[in-house]
Amino acid sequence: MRPEQDDMDAGFRPAGPVPGSGSPSSQAAGGDPEPVPPAGEAEAQDVEKDLGVLLADAEAKRDEYLEIARRAQADFENYRKRMAAEVQAAALRGKVEVARGVVGVLDDLERALQAAGLDPEGDSEDGLAHGVILVFRNLRETLGRSGVEVVDPKGEKFDPNLAEALSTVQVEGTEAGVVVEVMQKGYRFEGHLIRPAMVVVAA
Repeated sequence: MRPEQDDMDAGFRPAGPVPGSGSPSSQAAGGDPEPVPPAGEAEAQDVEKDLGVLLADAEAKRDEYLEIARRAQADFENYRKRMAAEVQAAALRGKVEVARGVVGVLDDLERALQAAGLDPEGDSEDGLAHGVILVFRNLRETLGRSGVEVVDPKGEKFDPNLAEALSTVQVEGTEAGVVVEVMQKGYRFEGHLIRPAMVVVAA
């Protein structure tokens, strides 16, 4: 080769290191670059994070609404029970008032029979008297079938829950506190006292 050609080749040789030559100085100076995720992958991570926040918020709202629904259901159930109890109590009060009025009529019939010298538990040859006796018995039996019970505590220990003492008397051979006479019978309906018995108690 001619000397002129060598000089021309030397003039076109690059001054820096040749790419791929594996120069140790170039690797030490820069090192490996940090990997950068693709733009699409970063956006997907952001969307996933936002969805997680939205899901957590939706679950919190769901739990809140479920608790509100449970409280509303419990309040309604309590209201339903309370209204049912009030309706039942009102019905009972109505029955008690009716029974109280009817037992007054029964007392009047019994006193009328006694004033006429008739035994309410006996019979009479007189047609009218016998009819009144039957009316008295039928009325008493009707009240009994309806749940109205007679309170007649004669000979029993005085119970202030069922009777009212009008007076006390000394009765020989009778224990103190025992009812010796019933001035007016009492009545109760389904465990509720309609009217206490009026009694005389041994002292």
